Amino acid sequence: MAKQHDLLTFEVDGHKITALTAGPAEPSGKPLIAALHGGTYTAQYFGVAGAPEGSFLDVAAAHGYQVVAFDRPGYGGSTPLAPKANTFTRHAELLSCAVAQAATRLAADSVFLVGHSIGGMIALMIAACAPGLPLIGVSATGMGAVIPSGGAAEALGSLPPDETVDLPYQERDRVMFGPAHTYRAEGVRQAHDSYAPVPVRELVQAPAWPKEHLPAVAPRVRVPVHNALAEFDALWSSGAEDVARFAAMFTAAPFVDASVARGTGHCIDHHTLGHALHLRQLAFAEECAYWAATQQRAENEK
Repeated sequence: MAKQHDLLTFEVDGHKITALTAGPAEPSGKPLIAALHGGTYTAQYFGVAGAPEGSFLDVAAAHGYQVVAFDRPGYGGSTPLAPKANTFTRHAELLSCAVAQAATRLAADSVFLVGHSIGGMIALMIAACAPGLPLIGVSATGMGAVIPSGGAAEALGSLPPDETVDLPYQERDRVMFGPAHTYRAEGVRQAHDSYAPVPVRELVQAPAWPKEHLPAVAPRVRVPVHNALAEFDALWSSGAEDVARFAAMFTAAPFVDASVARGTGHCIDHHTLGHALHLRQLAFAEECAYWAATQQRAENEK
């Protein structure tokens, strides 16, 4: 069974932003993890237990992290944006402010960003242009540098741009999950509870993002970057050369850890080996915290 998580609400520029949160009973001093879901999901994406060990929210909380998983605008209880205003740039602006509010409310000294798919794109945009956020690192999964021509991403992006569509479970499952041996029936059942109608403008913007935004965004990210692409991703090219191409673009990042999440489809977290990704993300967050502390010591010694 998926665990129940607490609900938080933020207000940014007259927009309501809702979020799910989980954390240890006592403050641990670890960075706040702010998580952004992809298209066709709510924040409950991070509450789906693909493996017996639990969801990302559960695993991170068990390791001492407070996690806030935000509903992006138009999802869950968050205020929808008008079609023409519904851009990834606007999402980044609103969510950056919501993350800052969460850090203040939860007395967090630092923030580690996690984003999946479109959420990964937006997380990188926040990392590139949010100097006031106490950011120590970012993990962008389920997205990379290359979307194959004529693939599922372009097909979804060909729908009428100003509509919101609710795709049937069977269609989503074909795109989101890998081969049958990579997931549990319980993971798929819980994933269905996290599915949501999607503004088609998101699906139009996503295939263009690697060419239109990534080349400008990547060199401006000055914190460590983690990236994982699914071995059986139906939307992205995830060969070794694609992973290397993505990593090489982050020329200002102190270090980059990019790899293939073996035994998973696009919604990596919802597969049995999604638990392996969660452990890698938390290990990377620890490395980022060490890097940030080292930077602060060097600054203090000047």
